[in-house]
Amino acid sequence: MVVVLSAGLGATSAMALPDTRANVIRAWNDVALQTVRTKNASDAQAARLFAMVNIAMYDAVNGLPGLGAHQVREEALVPSQRGAYGDQVTAAAGAAHDVLVALYPDQAAVYDARLATDLGSPSALRAAGRNWGGEVAAHVLAARANDGSSPNETQPAGTGAGVFRASWSGVQFRNLAPFAIADPEIYVSSGPPSLTSAAYAAAFNEVKVVGNAAVPDSAALATYQYWSLGGGSSQPPGAWIQVAQTVSASQSLSLSETARLFALATMAMADTVAPTYETKFTYRFWRPTTAIREADTDGNPATMQDATWAARAGTVGSSPEHWSGHSSFSAAAAGVLAGFFCRDAVPFSLKTDTAPGGTPRSYPSFSAAATEAGRSRVIGGIHFEFSNQAGLSAGRAIAAEVLAHSLLLRLGQQTHDGDCPR
Repeated sequence: MVVVLSAGLGATSAMALPDTRANVIRAWNDVALQTVRTKNASDAQAARLFAMVNIAMYDAVNGLPGLGAHQVREEALVPSQRGAYGDQVTAAAGAAHDVLVALYPDQAAVYDARLATDLGSPSALRAAGRNWGGEVAAHVLAARANDGSSPNETQPAGTGAGVFRASWSGVQFRNLAPFAIADPEIYVSSGPPSLTSAAYAAAFNEVKVVGNAAVPDSAALATYQYWSLGGGSSQPPGAWIQVAQTVSASQSLSLSETARLFALATMAMADTVAPTYETKFTYRFWRPTTAIREADTDGNPATMQDATWAARAGTVGSSPEHWSGHSSFSAAAAGVLAGFFCRDAVPFSLKTDTAPGGTPRSYPSFSAAATEAGRSRVIGGIHFEFSNQAGLSAGRAIAAEVLAHSLLLRLGQQTHDGDCPR
């Protein structure tokens, strides 16, 4: 006998028997990760895609009656239908397949090949599961058809002290409809510190030192690169998908538990998008490179100009500075993972798409990884620490709301053990 972490219920005594059916959830997340890389998706596009795929798989599994405890949990978007039946694996696969084909039809051959593997030899139960998965996908696609993710909008370049200088594409995502939280607006920042404040000067002078490309620091550079995850990678949300894949496998979760974990984590990350983009759009705050090179214009006697300063990251940054999206995505995912497993201290290893030399890193807890991800933006010289902290705070709060109100038991008393809801 061994102790197994039973998701959302604390530690229980049971045989650690892996549910191999849960592999379908991880496999389709692999497909979604590769889609994000292939299509050069932005962080917001990636977060929305991951949430739609995983909500569809969760609702497909959760909506089949008579197949275990999953049936007494709330749906994400699609309620179960009386008389629905079928194989859960093919239901999940069909749901993921149809969502992905609708979003990226040019990749249909890839999705069709994966689906064929999951369908296996024909049977009435598998056919019924496939049909139910298709129904769920259609509902998910219809629910998100006009969710604020399109058409594309661009915020023009700004001018003046404190203002981000480049144009910024994709700002329509500030209006992205939430997947789980009630109101994204309550998480929007009250703004960065005033340019003339001591708080601003302190953060300015810190990043000027720790993020300076002229100061050799191989460890700092490697940490920045490890978490950089720009275009062509899985993006920051994708790194946390990989964490969920690793940890869900190591904890021997069932199919329904695995589907729920991924749905919760991806909804939380997707729900950081609107407040993150709205905050950036509203305040249009300048990046450290511009701030340091033009410190003579900020009106703060405690900041000094360096017209040649360059960030360790080798880039100014592609969107307004406040707040850090890496931080909000990471804190949201880490918070859900800790709540789901009823503890933060679950060790894991991760190799991100941008890990130098492809070398993985090991972490003692989810929060340790999120802390490093956020801090990497400061030592890379592209964010101030106050924006890292604001992003982390918002992500944690969003995770708490998602855990408290989403995909809970339908029957019986709802219970909470700190941040560990049933």
